[in-house]
Amino acid sequence: MDDAGLLILRLLAGLLIAGHGVQKVSFHLGGKGLVGGTEEFRHDGFRGGLLTAVVAGGSQIGAGLFLAAGLLTPLAAMAATGVMTVAGTVKWPKGLWVQNDGYEYPLVLVVVSVALSLTGPGRWSVDHALGLTPWPLWLVLAAIVIGPTSGLLTRAVLHRAPTIAAEGASRAQAAD
Repeated sequence: MDDAGLLILRLLAGLLIAGHGVQKVSFHLGGKGLVGGTEEFRHDGFRGGLLTAVVAGGSQIGAGLFLAAGLLTPLAAMAATGVMTVAGTVKWPKGLWVQNDGYEYPLVLVVVSVALSLTGPGRWSVDHALGLTPWPLWLVLAAIVIGPTSGLLTRAVLHRAPTIAAEGASRAQAAD
């Protein structure tokens, strides 16, 4: 039964993370294409434009598919926690709850990814079929630390502080 539960959890979380990436780079799953993904990152205050959207979307797609398959699970979880930590930092100022566009959803995906890294992907996974499980504890712990840390570093490097003019425009829009 544990293996069935891990499979369901991996498939759900992994495919949602991958789908989130598909939205960033295409018109599929309600996405606005690469131009829309680029604009979303710019709107959220990130530098890099097109490159940022491609790397973020590609990371989400790869991490999600690898997590769903149970392939290189700690590394997939590391990438998933990295990109979803960045998403959580964007939503942080809005509070926890998703109805206020808060960070609830990215937090759940980070925690599920960490849990899957700790438990392992289960018997019904590519890792198990390749004889890669159980993963060494040092690798799992390193992945759990490096993932969110890389997300926070990405935020620090790529995010720019809002300008006074942009803050004024945001306040004016909020007042309307």
